[in-house]
Amino acid sequence: MSETNDMELFFFHLMPWPHIPADVRDRYRSSWVVLPNAVYDPEEGSRVYDQYLDQLEFADQVGFHAVCVNEHHQNGYGTMPAPNIVAAALARRTTRARIAILGNGIGMHENPLRMAEEVAMLDVITGGRIISGFVRGIGAEYFSLNLDPSRSRSRFLEAHDLIVKAWTEPGPFEWDGPNYHFRYVNVWPRPLQRPHPPIFCPSQGSSETILWAAEHRYPYVCTYTPMDQLRRYYDLYREVAQTRFGYTAGREQFGWTSMVYVADDEKQAIEEVRPHVQYFAERCFHLPPHMLIPPGYTSSQSLRGMLQAQAAAADGPRDRFDFDNLVRTEQALVGTPEQVGERLVRNMERAGTGIFMGLFQIGDMPHDRAMRNIELFAEKVMPHLPLKATGATAAP
Repeated sequence: MSETNDMELFFFHLMPWPHIPADVRDRYRSSWVVLPNAVYDPEEGSRVYDQYLDQLEFADQVGFHAVCVNEHHQNGYGTMPAPNIVAAALARRTTRARIAILGNGIGMHENPLRMAEEVAMLDVITGGRIISGFVRGIGAEYFSLNLDPSRSRSRFLEAHDLIVKAWTEPGPFEWDGPNYHFRYVNVWPRPLQRPHPPIFCPSQGSSETILWAAEHRYPYVCTYTPMDQLRRYYDLYREVAQTRFGYTAGREQFGWTSMVYVADDEKQAIEEVRPHVQYFAERCFHLPPHMLIPPGYTSSQSLRGMLQAQAAAADGPRDRFDFDNLVRTEQALVGTPEQVGERLVRNMERAGTGIFMGLFQIGDMPHDRAMRNIELFAEKVMPHLPLKATGATAAP
């Protein structure tokens, strides 16, 4: 166990569509972009949204430090094209947990000021409980929104600078950049937290993003990343922070993400969660490489680094969501409360991270099973973790 009570628990939710056809790989090129929206049933969607919001609310009630929402478009993997709407629904349905938007794809929209306004409004409504994650969006988003992936980073960086200036400098002022032009920048309302809501940087590990996050001292969270690869990314952040920017990056600046499933018996846990992880891997993440990383989306240097890191992974180049491999390498935490707690702490210490972001509803997992999973984790795992006091992340 860690000697200090510094761990924060974030409850991450994708809001996946639980009825993607079993033959999706045979019939469609991907479950992103081209999966016909006739697969989506709005009446069933209403019921599913209600259940997913119940799960996020329950995470607040049992003591998670933050509940997380995110942005994805035209797919069955995550039905949250507008995460700020979900955050608004949670604003009055939660009372303690921070609401982490991880994140808004700020460069994918023609008006970043709309993002600045919405997040500021949420921050005021929640009394300063917002964490604002900024992402570029994965490559498939650029097909869905008809955007040029080669301009992804330029638009993202400029949108970030514009939003931060809009939050922190008196308006009105003019903005005339390579991608965005505004005669009047004068955001109403202004955010409650000063100088602005905390900014997080979720990423898949590109070297440019790591350098940028380290420069700004933004907490950096990689998702679906093997531990050895994750440690290399975080070691690069620490090295850059120390040698280029003159500070020591602490545990609070790094997060580790994992699927979680708890049961009273390890065999029971494996048997119960296996089909839901397989659904996630085979149906939700049916995404060909050219859609995940289209030409121009990332630099050749970053692409080479990611491929080399995957090839050098201790478990070898496998399907990233192979269930048995995920459990064996502890990328997925599946087992009894004691096993899950021990593995969670061990991996947090290995990676030097202070934030754990858990995915407790996986693929087509039914509501009652997801709620029981959360309940068991809260009752039998959380009391034994070296946690910050609940509410420690709240704004002053």
